[in-house]
Amino acid sequence: MRAATTLSVLVLAAGGIGHAVVTSLGTGIDRVDAFKDMKNRPDPGHGLNLLLVGTDGRDRITEAERQKYRLGGAPCHCTDTMMLVHLSEDGKRASVVSLPRDSYAEIPAHTDTTTGKKHKTHPVKINAAYAEGGPNLTVRTVEHMTGVKISHYLEVDFTSFMKTVDTVGGVEICTPRALKDSYTGLDLTPGTHRLDGGQALQYVRSRHIDGNADLGRMQRQQRFVAALISRATSSGVLLNPVRFRDVTRALLGSVRADADFGARQLLSLNKAMRGFSPSSSEFTSVPLLAKGVSLPGIGSTVKWDPEKSEKLFRALREDRPLALPGPPVPRDPAAGPAPGPSRPQPSPVRPSSAPPSPVPASKRPGPAGSPRAALVDVKPEGIRVQVYNATRTDGLGKQVDHALRAAGFRTTGAPLTADVRDVRRTQVLYDPRWDRSARSLATALPGSELRAVKGQGGTLKVLAGSEYRAVAPVRVEATPAGRFEALTGDQVACP
Repeated sequence: MRAATTLSVLVLAAGGIGHAVVTSLGTGIDRVDAFKDMKNRPDPGHGLNLLLVGTDGRDRITEAERQKYRLGGAPCHCTDTMMLVHLSEDGKRASVVSLPRDSYAEIPAHTDTTTGKKHKTHPVKINAAYAEGGPNLTVRTVEHMTGVKISHYLEVDFTSFMKTVDTVGGVEICTPRALKDSYTGLDLTPGTHRLDGGQALQYVRSRHIDGNADLGRMQRQQRFVAALISRATSSGVLLNPVRFRDVTRALLGSVRADADFGARQLLSLNKAMRGFSPSSSEFTSVPLLAKGVSLPGIGSTVKWDPEKSEKLFRALREDRPLALPGPPVPRDPAAGPAPGPSRPQPSPVRPSSAPPSPVPASKRPGPAGSPRAALVDVKPEGIRVQVYNATRTDGLGKQVDHALRAAGFRTTGAPLTADVRDVRRTQVLYDPRWDRSARSLATALPGSELRAVKGQGGTLKVLAGSEYRAVAPVRVEATPAGRFEALTGDQVACP
């Protein structure tokens, strides 16, 4: 989780800040010898590879913060988050691969840094490498498992994470469903939220929200990285040397890094990666087998899919992108004010025999300047809608039907005339069993009102009112696709 913030700030260092500002940043970093006596390492390949590690470090926070953010218990000498980040040689792409902390690993032979005991190669969870041998053994283990040569090692804790988020002014997170975790105290309603440092820590630590446990947590950490990059690139942090210095100092004040990572490396990033944006980043996790392994005295572990993970790490070594281009953003072609009033139309609109098919999300037009799609819980293609004209404006029902279909909803293509003709605020009538679909549809109709009707069935009804103006584009959370199931930053950040 803290590794997420480290990555964000390193990427932001490429935003065009001055030489003097960057040079001053490397002086306050604690140093570790992460590469001491390492032999038989992988070939370097192309680009730059960073191993970002988040450690517990709760001993450095205040008692009030412990209580507020549910950080009780003794600190552990362990890693909580691990990310392998590849920065492309041309400086145009950052590929982030999350390494599950419960991954089955075979740690190389080593001497325990705490007890001095010599160990042969043995199986553990990957996060145990830090506990047994610190940064050096962690790097050796990751290189052994991935075949990727680590260029630099960075480690960050709770304190720097919270300070960095607060200094940047908070991070915007959106969710189409409620997120609640009694272990961390996270409690977010559906919608968009601006999180401060402590709340952001709850968000990236939570692993008891659903059945996805640590894998779901890694996805939220990736979304956080994209959101932080989006926040910084849109709020002027990159263009203001003083603001960037403050943000970076908040982070680097608690960072440990290898001896070779300093001002020169930040300046190289600065030169190579100007113009970086959320779409320049891509996120994925190591592909896993369906069945893990239970180790005596250690517990359940997850095992990497040997074939898929090898292809993933080969792509990193060969400096190739992981993600596919995202689909264009949908828009409402009928956007604009509703037509003016006309003579009453007493008869209902005659249904057509074969309504057109809804437009798939991947084929909907999305020209520059069109509004970004809001997140919803149910994809429009799965929502069946019957539109009614509840005004005396000719053609309004047809306009709304066409606009909803263009946004992907499965309208009947046969708008009808409602019994009532004086509705102002558009209404969405729904059976309570389809409440998630109803909320998704209402999101596409700004200002609409939800009305539950028991026994109505699976088809939602829209009573188009005189205040209707346009259908807003909507989308569900992006799902990983392609060889490596990777997503770009603009696909996972808030609309």
